[in-house]
Amino acid sequence: MVSDKSSPITVMLADGNPLVLSAMSEIFERDPRFSLVATSATAEGFLGLVMRVPVQVGVIDWNLPVLGGAKLIEVLREHESAPKMVIYGDETGDLPKLAMKAGAAGFVPRSGEVEGLLETCVDVAAGKMVFPFIDVRDLQRDPISSLSKKEKAILEALSKGLSNRELSKELGISTNTVKFHLSNLYEKLSVKNRAQAIAYYYSSQFQSPE
Repeated sequence: MVSDKSSPITVMLADGNPLVLSAMSEIFERDPRFSLVATSATAEGFLGLVMRVPVQVGVIDWNLPVLGGAKLIEVLREHESAPKMVIYGDETGDLPKLAMKAGAAGFVPRSGEVEGLLETCVDVAAGKMVFPFIDVRDLQRDPISSLSKKEKAILEALSKGLSNRELSKELGISTNTVKFHLSNLYEKLSVKNRAQAIAYYYSSQFQSPE
C-alpha cells in the first residue's frame, strides 16, 4: 500500500501530557508533509480513533495512560490497517530496545530536536525502521551541548530577561511551544526554574573559553 508521494502523510498523536500533545500538534500542523488526523490523551482513545479512521503513522508516548504503549502496539499488530508506530519518549534505560521489541517502527528521544521527530515519521511512513543510537556520555559531559538549536536560542533569550510572551514573539512560536521547550531545557540542565537556568547559562559562559 504505497501512498501517492504528493499526498501528505496521515498522522495521529497520543500523549498523556496536554502540553506535549498541544506542542506536537502544532509542529505537525505546520509541516505540509503531514496531515494531522486526530489526537488523544489515552491509549484507549487512540485505539478507538485509529480503528475508525486509519492513518499511516501513529506517534505515542511509551507511558501512555491507561494501557501503555507496549500493550497498544500489541493490540494494533492484530489489525491489517494499523499505522506504523513511533515512540516519542524519554531515552531512559532500554526504552528504544523495548519499543523495537514491542513492534514499533521508530523511536525518537524527547531530548532531540523536533525536526528529528518529523524526519523519523517521514522515514517510517516510507517503510524504514528508525532507532538512532545516542551516546549519553556526551550529554553528561556537557549538558549545554545536548540542547537543540531552538533550546539554545531560548536559553540565550532567557538570559536577557525575556518573558514567555516575549520569547514567543521573538522566536515566532506559540507560548505553549515555549513552555514545552522550557520544560525540556530545565530537564536537560537539571534545573527547576528559569532563574536557575539563567545562572547555569552564565556560569557555563565563564567556564568556556571565548
